[in-house]
Amino acid sequence: MFLMASSAIPAKNGNREISLTVQVWKEGSSHVAYNPELDVSSCGKTPSQAKTKLKEAVSLFLEEASRMGTLDEILAESGFERRGKIYKQRPILVREKLRLAIPAT
Repeated sequence: MFLMASSAIPAKNGNREISLTVQVWKEGSSHVAYNPELDVSSCGKTPSQAKTKLKEAVSLFLEEASRMGTLDEILAESGFERRGKIYKQRPILVREKLRLAIPAT
């Protein structure tokens, strides 16, 4: 099972806003929620719980980066551009699957 959606982290108290990709899959008895743009993941017993925990983990990551003064740099390196109070992902020009041979061990 694999789900993909976009999730918004809303602005609070005049803060900025960002929309991020969420991928969810099942791993054993747990569900993993992953944000590829920031390379952050979390897990839970259900897809909903995993997404809730991911939102918390990403929020904490963004808060800490802001506190350290590295938020704008991190988001720029992750492919986002700031437009006022909203961060938008740069347009993706090509999205495709790449198939490679894996060397035998």
